[in-house]
Amino acid sequence: MQESEPRAWVEVDPEAVAYNMRVAQRIVPESQVMPVVKANAYGHGMKAIAHRLEREHPAFFGVANADEARALEEAGMITPPFLLGPVPPQEREEVVQKGWGCTVSSMEEARHLASLAKMGERQVRVHLALDTGMGREGFQPEELGEILPQLVNLDTLYVDGVMSHCPAADEEEKFTREQIELFGRCVEEIRQYVRPRFVHISASAGLLGYQVPMANMVRPGLMLYGVAPVPCPAAQELRTTLRVLTRVTLVRDLPAGHSVSYGRTYITPRPMRVATLGIGYADGWRRHLSDSGVAVFLYGTPCPLVGRVTMDQIMVDVSEAGDVIAGDVAELIGQHVTVQEVAQRAGTIPWDIFTGLGQRLPRVYRSFSD
Repeated sequence: MQESEPRAWVEVDPEAVAYNMRVAQRIVPESQVMPVVKANAYGHGMKAIAHRLEREHPAFFGVANADEARALEEAGMITPPFLLGPVPPQEREEVVQKGWGCTVSSMEEARHLASLAKMGERQVRVHLALDTGMGREGFQPEELGEILPQLVNLDTLYVDGVMSHCPAADEEEKFTREQIELFGRCVEEIRQYVRPRFVHISASAGLLGYQVPMANMVRPGLMLYGVAPVPCPAAQELRTTLRVLTRVTLVRDLPAGHSVSYGRTYITPRPMRVATLGIGYADGWRRHLSDSGVAVFLYGTPCPLVGRVTMDQIMVDVSEAGDVIAGDVAELIGQHVTVQEVAQRAGTIPWDIFTGLGQRLPRVYRSFSD
Protein backbone atom coordinates (compact mmCIF):
# COMPACT_ATOMS: atom_id res chain seq x y z
CA MET A 1 0.00 0.00 0.00
CA GLN A 2 1.40 3.37 -1.01
CA GLU A 3 1.78 5.96 1.74
CA SER A 4 2.05 9.70 1.18
CA GLU A 5 4.19 12.09 3.16
CA PRO A 6 2.28 13.71 6.01
CA ARG A 7 0.90 17.20 5.54
CA ALA A 8 1.63 17.93 9.20
CA TRP A 9 3.54 16.11 11.92
CA VAL A 10 5.09 16.39 15.37
CA GLU A 11 8.80 16.00 15.99
CA VAL A 12 9.78 14.79 19.47
CA ASP A 13 13.17 14.57 21.15
CA PRO A 14 13.05 11.81 23.82
CA GLU A 15 16.57 12.70 24.96
CA ALA A 16 15.36 16.20 25.81
CA VAL A 17 12.56 14.70 27.93
CA ALA A 18 15.12 12.53 29.74
CA TYR A 19 17.34 15.57 30.29
CA ASN A 20 14.41 17.47 31.81
CA MET A 21 13.73 14.55 34.12
CA ARG A 22 17.34 14.75 35.31
CA VAL A 23 16.79 18.45 36.01
CA ALA A 24 13.85 17.49 38.22
CA GLN A 25 15.92 14.86 39.99
CA ARG A 26 18.73 17.34 40.64
CA ILE A 27 16.29 19.81 42.25
CA VAL A 28 15.06 17.14 44.69
CA PRO A 29 18.05 14.77 44.94
CA GLU A 30 16.67 12.87 47.93
CA SER A 31 13.33 12.14 46.25
CA GLN A 32 12.27 9.49 43.80
CA VAL A 33 10.60 10.57 40.58
CA MET A 34 7.29 9.48 39.07
CA PRO A 35 7.30 10.92 35.54
CA VAL A 36 3.76 11.60 34.37
CA VAL A 37 3.21 10.02 30.95
CA LYS A 38 -0.59 10.05 30.85
CA ALA A 39 -2.45 11.52 27.87
CA ASN A 40 0.06 10.04 25.42
CA ALA A 41 2.92 11.64 27.38
CA TYR A 42 1.33 15.06 26.95
CA GLY A 43 1.04 14.45 23.21
CA HIS A 44 4.65 13.28 22.80
CA GLY A 45 3.93 9.56 22.43
CA MET A 46 3.65 7.55 25.64
CA LYS A 47 5.43 4.36 24.63
CA ALA A 48 8.45 6.05 23.08
CA ILE A 49 8.85 8.46 26.00
CA ALA A 50 8.42 5.70 28.60
CA HIS A 51 11.01 3.54 26.85
CA ARG A 52 13.54 6.37 27.15
CA LEU A 53 12.61 7.43 30.67
CA GLU A 54 12.84 3.90 32.02
CA ARG A 55 16.61 4.21 31.69
CA GLU A 56 16.42 7.04 34.26
CA HIS A 57 15.07 4.56 36.87
CA PRO A 58 11.71 6.14 37.77
CA ALA A 59 9.73 4.86 40.73
CA PHE A 60 6.47 4.64 38.73
CA PHE A 61 5.00 5.93 35.51
CA GLY A 62 2.03 8.20 36.23
CA VAL A 63 -0.99 7.28 34.09
CA ALA A 64 -4.68 8.12 34.06
CA ASN A 65 -6.40 4.77 33.63
CA ALA A 66 -6.09 1.03 33.12
CA ASP A 67 -5.86 1.37 29.34
CA GLU A 68 -2.71 3.48 29.68
CA ALA A 69 -1.27 1.15 32.31
CA ARG A 70 -1.94 -1.85 30.08
CA ALA A 71 -0.32 -0.13 27.09
CA LEU A 72 2.87 0.42 29.06
CA GLU A 73 2.91 -3.16 30.26
CA GLU A 74 2.35 -4.46 26.73
CA ALA A 75 5.19 -2.24 25.53
CA GLY A 76 7.53 -4.12 27.86
CA MET A 77 7.96 -1.54 30.60
CA ILE A 78 9.38 -2.89 33.86
CA THR A 79 8.60 0.27 35.83
CA PRO A 80 5.12 -0.15 37.34
CA PRO A 81 2.34 2.21 36.26
CA PHE A 82 0.55 4.27 38.87
CA LEU A 83 -3.08 5.26 38.29
CA LEU A 84 -3.21 8.85 39.49
CA GLY A 85 -6.99 9.23 39.77
CA PRO A 86 -9.70 7.18 41.43
CA VAL A 87 -10.00 3.65 40.02
CA PRO A 88 -13.58 2.86 38.96
CA PRO A 89 -15.00 -0.53 40.01
CA GLN A 90 -14.63 -2.13 36.58
CA GLU A 91 -10.85 -1.51 36.57
CA ARG A 92 -10.07 -2.64 40.12
CA GLU A 93 -9.73 -6.38 39.54
CA GLU A 94 -7.09 -5.85 36.87
CA VAL A 95 -5.25 -3.32 39.05
CA VAL A 96 -5.06 -5.86 41.87
CA GLN A 97 -4.06 -8.74 39.62
CA LYS A 98 -1.34 -6.76 37.87
CA GLY A 99 -0.01 -5.10 41.02
CA TRP A 100 -0.33 -1.60 39.58
CA GLY A 101 -0.07 1.38 41.88
CA CYS A 102 -3.32 3.16 42.74
CA THR A 103 -4.94 5.55 45.18
CA VAL A 104 -7.81 5.08 47.59
CA SER A 105 -10.13 7.93 48.54
CA SER A 106 -12.97 6.10 50.28
CA MET A 107 -13.58 3.08 52.47
CA GLU A 108 -15.74 1.61 49.69
CA GLU A 109 -12.70 1.58 47.38
CA ALA A 110 -10.46 0.20 50.12
CA ARG A 111 -12.83 -2.63 51.06
CA HIS A 112 -13.45 -3.58 47.43
CA LEU A 113 -9.74 -3.66 46.62
CA ALA A 114 -9.04 -5.68 49.77
CA SER A 115 -11.76 -8.21 48.92
CA LEU A 116 -10.40 -8.60 45.37
CA ALA A 117 -6.93 -9.14 46.77
CA LYS A 118 -8.25 -11.75 49.21
CA MET A 119 -9.96 -13.66 46.39
CA GLY A 120 -6.69 -13.64 44.48
CA GLU A 121 -4.70 -14.63 47.57
CA ARG A 122 -2.51 -11.58 47.33
CA GLN A 123 -1.99 -8.16 48.90
CA VAL A 124 -2.82 -4.87 47.20
CA ARG A 125 -0.58 -1.88 47.85
CA VAL A 126 -2.30 1.50 47.71
CA HIS A 127 -1.49 5.16 48.23
CA LEU A 128 -3.83 6.93 50.61
CA ALA A 129 -5.12 10.04 48.83
CA LEU A 130 -5.74 13.15 50.94
CA ASP A 131 -7.92 16.06 49.86
CA THR A 132 -5.93 19.04 51.11
CA GLY A 133 -7.62 21.52 48.78
CA MET A 134 -7.97 20.06 45.29
CA GLY A 135 -11.53 18.81 45.82
CA ARG A 136 -11.12 16.02 43.26
CA GLU A 137 -10.26 12.90 45.26
CA GLY A 138 -8.99 11.86 48.66
CA PHE A 139 -10.06 11.55 52.27
CA GLN A 140 -10.69 14.73 54.21
CA PRO A 141 -7.99 15.32 56.85
CA GLU A 142 -10.57 15.28 59.64
CA GLU A 143 -11.60 11.76 58.61
CA LEU A 144 -8.23 10.20 59.33
CA GLY A 145 -8.88 9.46 62.99
CA GLU A 146 -11.92 7.38 61.98
CA ILE A 147 -10.68 5.65 58.82
CA LEU A 148 -7.08 4.77 59.73
CA PRO A 149 -8.02 2.03 62.25
CA GLN A 150 -10.37 0.56 59.63
CA LEU A 151 -7.70 0.60 56.95
CA VAL A 152 -5.09 -1.19 59.05
CA ASN A 153 -7.65 -3.91 59.83
CA LEU A 154 -7.93 -4.79 56.13
CA ASP A 155 -5.27 -7.49 56.15
CA THR A 156 -4.95 -7.76 52.34
CA LEU A 157 -4.58 -4.00 51.82
CA TYR A 158 -1.32 -2.22 52.60
CA VAL A 159 -0.92 1.56 52.69
CA ASP A 160 2.31 1.90 50.70
CA GLY A 161 2.08 5.63 50.11
CA VAL A 162 0.38 8.91 50.98
CA MET A 163 -0.38 11.50 48.33
CA SER A 164 -2.18 14.74 47.66
CA HIS A 165 -2.25 17.35 44.90
CA CYS A 166 -1.74 21.12 44.78
CA PRO A 167 -4.46 22.96 42.83
CA ALA A 168 -2.78 26.38 42.83
CA ALA A 169 0.98 25.97 43.22
CA ASP A 170 1.42 28.16 40.14
CA GLU A 171 -1.01 30.83 41.35
CA GLU A 172 -1.49 31.04 45.15
CA GLU A 173 1.66 30.80 47.25
CA LYS A 174 -0.01 31.41 50.64
CA PHE A 175 -2.64 28.74 50.08
CA THR A 176 -0.07 26.27 48.77
CA ARG A 177 2.22 26.71 51.77
CA GLU A 178 -0.74 26.19 54.12
CA GLN A 179 -1.72 23.13 52.10
CA ILE A 180 1.78 21.65 52.40
CA GLU A 181 1.71 22.24 56.17
CA LEU A 182 -1.67 20.48 56.40
CA PHE A 183 -0.33 17.60 54.34
CA GLY A 184 2.63 17.29 56.70
CA ARG A 185 0.36 17.07 59.75
CA CYS A 186 -1.71 14.40 58.03
CA VAL A 187 1.40 12.38 57.20
CA GLU A 188 2.48 12.47 60.84
CA GLU A 189 -0.95 11.21 61.92
CA ILE A 190 -0.85 8.42 59.34
CA ARG A 191 2.60 7.34 60.51
CA GLN A 192 1.12 6.50 63.89
CA TYR A 193 -0.61 3.59 62.15
CA VAL A 194 1.50 2.69 59.08
CA ARG A 195 4.91 3.53 57.61
CA PRO A 196 4.30 4.37 53.95
CA ARG A 197 7.28 4.09 51.62
CA PHE A 198 6.16 6.94 49.36
CA VAL A 199 4.99 10.44 50.32
CA HIS A 200 4.19 12.84 47.49
CA ILE A 201 2.23 16.00 46.76
CA SER A 202 4.29 17.95 44.19
CA ALA A 203 3.74 18.03 40.45
CA SER A 204 5.91 20.35 38.34
CA ALA A 205 4.86 23.64 39.93
CA GLY A 206 5.22 22.30 43.46
CA LEU A 207 8.57 20.72 42.68
CA LEU A 208 9.96 23.92 41.18
CA GLY A 209 8.46 26.38 43.64
CA TYR A 210 8.29 24.79 47.09
CA GLN A 211 10.16 22.61 49.54
CA VAL A 212 8.17 19.73 51.01
CA PRO A 213 10.31 18.25 53.81
CA MET A 214 8.09 15.24 54.52
CA ALA A 215 7.91 14.13 50.86
CA ASN A 216 10.20 11.60 49.21
CA MET A 217 8.71 11.45 45.72
CA VAL A 218 7.65 14.00 43.08
CA ARG A 219 5.41 13.76 40.01
CA PRO A 220 6.80 16.03 37.27
CA GLY A 221 4.62 16.39 34.21
CA LEU A 222 4.77 19.66 32.26
CA MET A 223 8.41 20.35 33.10
CA LEU A 224 9.42 17.03 31.54
CA TYR A 225 8.07 18.42 28.28
CA GLY A 226 10.13 21.58 28.41
CA VAL A 227 7.82 24.07 30.14
CA ALA A 228 8.14 25.44 33.67
CA PRO A 229 4.71 26.40 35.04
CA VAL A 230 6.25 28.86 37.52
CA PRO A 231 9.10 31.38 37.16
CA CYS A 232 12.27 29.77 38.47
CA PRO A 233 15.98 29.40 37.63
CA ALA A 234 15.42 25.88 36.30
CA ALA A 235 13.10 27.25 33.60
CA GLN A 236 16.14 28.28 31.57
CA GLU A 237 17.62 24.80 31.81
CA LEU A 238 14.67 22.90 30.41
CA ARG A 239 15.03 21.75 26.83
CA THR A 240 12.43 21.99 24.09
CA THR A 241 10.97 18.53 23.53
CA LEU A 242 8.43 18.99 20.73
CA ARG A 243 7.97 20.75 17.41
CA VAL A 244 4.84 21.02 15.27
CA LEU A 245 5.47 21.30 11.54
CA THR A 246 3.25 21.45 8.47
CA ARG A 247 3.68 21.70 4.72
CA VAL A 248 2.59 24.45 2.39
CA THR A 249 0.01 22.95 0.04
CA LEU A 250 -0.75 26.01 -2.11
CA VAL A 251 0.48 29.58 -2.63
CA ARG A 252 -1.76 32.21 -4.23
CA ASP A 253 -1.74 35.95 -4.83
CA LEU A 254 -4.90 37.62 -3.58
CA PRO A 255 -6.01 41.17 -4.41
CA ALA A 256 -6.86 43.81 -1.84
CA GLY A 257 -10.37 43.46 -0.43
CA HIS A 258 -10.51 39.65 -0.78
CA SER A 259 -12.05 37.61 2.05
CA VAL A 260 -10.19 34.69 3.59
CA SER A 261 -11.76 31.63 5.23
CA TYR A 262 -15.15 31.01 6.84
CA GLY A 263 -17.21 33.92 8.04
CA ARG A 264 -15.13 36.43 6.07
CA THR A 265 -13.58 37.64 9.32
CA TYR A 266 -10.42 38.62 7.46
CA ILE A 267 -10.35 40.89 4.40
CA THR A 268 -6.99 41.46 2.74
CA PRO A 269 -5.95 45.11 3.38
CA ARG A 270 -3.64 45.09 0.35
CA PRO A 271 -2.51 42.67 -2.37
CA MET A 272 -1.09 39.69 -0.47
CA ARG A 273 0.56 36.38 -1.10
CA VAL A 274 -1.35 33.80 0.95
CA ALA A 275 -0.23 30.22 1.57
CA THR A 276 -2.52 27.37 2.53
CA LEU A 277 -1.05 24.93 5.08
CA GLY A 278 -2.11 21.36 5.72
CA ILE A 279 -3.17 21.51 9.35
CA GLY A 280 -6.39 22.47 11.12
CA TYR A 281 -8.45 22.06 14.23
CA ALA A 282 -8.95 18.33 13.52
CA ASP A 283 -5.20 18.06 14.13
CA GLY A 284 -5.33 20.10 17.32
CA TRP A 285 -4.45 23.50 15.84
CA ARG A 286 -7.12 25.31 17.79
CA ARG A 287 -9.93 27.24 16.16
CA HIS A 288 -9.46 29.72 19.00
CA LEU A 289 -6.22 30.76 17.27
CA SER A 290 -8.31 32.36 14.52
CA ASP A 291 -7.67 36.11 14.30
CA SER A 292 -5.39 35.85 17.36
CA GLY A 293 -2.23 37.29 15.81
CA VAL A 294 -0.39 33.98 16.03
CA ALA A 295 2.24 33.42 13.35
CA VAL A 296 3.90 30.40 11.80
CA PHE A 297 7.50 30.55 10.60
CA LEU A 298 8.76 29.97 7.06
CA TYR A 299 12.46 30.53 6.33
CA GLY A 300 12.70 32.10 9.80
CA THR A 301 10.09 34.72 8.90
CA PRO A 302 6.89 35.13 10.93
CA CYS A 303 3.85 34.64 8.73
CA PRO A 304 0.62 35.71 10.46
CA LEU A 305 -2.39 33.42 10.35
CA VAL A 306 -5.21 35.10 8.41
CA GLY A 307 -8.86 34.16 8.69
CA ARG A 308 -10.37 31.35 10.71
CA VAL A 309 -8.70 28.02 11.34
CA THR A 310 -10.60 25.36 9.40
CA MET A 311 -10.86 21.64 10.05
CA ASP A 312 -7.90 20.62 7.91
CA GLN A 313 -6.21 23.82 6.72
CA ILE A 314 -5.05 27.27 7.71
CA MET A 315 -4.03 30.27 5.64
CA VAL A 316 -1.07 32.54 6.39
CA ASP A 317 0.34 35.74 4.92
CA VAL A 318 3.68 34.87 3.28
CA SER A 319 4.16 38.19 1.52
CA GLU A 320 7.40 38.84 3.44
CA ALA A 321 8.76 35.29 3.45
CA GLY A 322 10.44 35.19 0.08
CA ASP A 323 9.89 32.57 -2.59
CA VAL A 324 7.54 30.23 -0.71
CA ILE A 325 6.35 27.27 -2.75
CA ALA A 326 4.13 24.24 -2.22
CA GLY A 327 5.98 21.59 -0.23
CA ASP A 328 7.88 24.04 1.98
CA VAL A 329 7.79 23.28 5.70
CA ALA A 330 6.37 25.76 8.22
CA GLU A 331 7.01 25.69 11.96
CA LEU A 332 4.02 26.20 14.24
CA ILE A 333 5.66 25.32 17.57
CA GLY A 334 9.39 24.97 18.01
CA GLN A 335 12.49 27.13 17.74
CA HIS A 336 10.69 30.37 16.91
CA VAL A 337 7.36 30.11 18.72
CA THR A 338 6.81 28.45 22.10
CA VAL A 339 3.87 26.38 23.24
CA GLN A 340 3.34 29.00 25.94
CA GLU A 341 2.80 31.71 23.32
CA VAL A 342 0.44 29.52 21.31
CA ALA A 343 -1.53 28.70 24.46
CA GLN A 344 -1.78 32.36 25.41
CA ARG A 345 -3.00 33.28 21.94
CA ALA A 346 -5.61 30.51 22.13
CA GLY A 347 -6.75 31.58 25.60
CA THR A 348 -5.71 28.32 27.21
CA ILE A 349 -2.72 26.58 28.86
CA PRO A 350 0.28 24.61 27.53
CA TRP A 351 -1.09 21.33 28.90
CA ASP A 352 -4.17 21.79 26.73
CA ILE A 353 -2.17 22.51 23.59
CA PHE A 354 0.18 19.55 24.08
CA THR A 355 -2.51 17.01 24.85
CA GLY A 356 -4.77 18.32 22.09
CA LEU A 357 -2.33 17.47 19.31
CA GLY A 358 -4.27 14.95 17.27
CA GLN A 359 -3.51 11.37 16.40
CA ARG A 360 -3.61 12.32 12.72
CA LEU A 361 -0.23 13.96 13.28
CA PRO A 362 2.54 11.33 13.08
CA ARG A 363 5.16 11.51 15.83
CA VAL A 364 8.70 11.53 14.46
CA TYR A 365 11.48 10.90 16.99
CA ARG A 366 14.80 12.64 16.52
CA SER A 367 17.44 14.61 18.39
CA PHE A 368 17.06 18.37 18.24
CA SER A 369 20.79 18.80 18.96
CA ASP A 370 21.79 17.31 15.60
